[in-house]
Amino acid sequence: MSRSLKKGPFVDQNLLKKLGRLRVGDKTVIKTWSRDSVITPQMVGFTIGVHNGKTHVPVAVIEDMVGHRLGEFSLTRKFVRHGGKMQREIEAKAAETTKVQPEAGKGEGKK
Repeated sequence: MSRSLKKGPFVDQNLLKKLGRLRVGDKTVIKTWSRDSVITPQMVGFTIGVHNGKTHVPVAVIEDMVGHRLGEFSLTRKFVRHGGKMQREIEAKAAETTKVQPEAGKGEGKK
């Protein structure tokens, strides 16, 4: 459920202080644990290290991210592929087709 309009979006005050000390385009990564902070237009151009529970994931903020929360761009779960033996066979077939396609393109040009 979204926050009421009269309260406005939540932004961690410590994060805003850290942003105020830097210039736009600075390559310094600002570390934060505040995943629930909303991205504001003042954050565009900065790189923010958002904690995912284990490490700080660098998030380069762009205009399209304004209005979203920082935690949306720092995933907390790592996807482990499914399938075991079947998955290996599927990946092997996909690798073969990618090798065959460039070779087929070379033979056509020699006519």
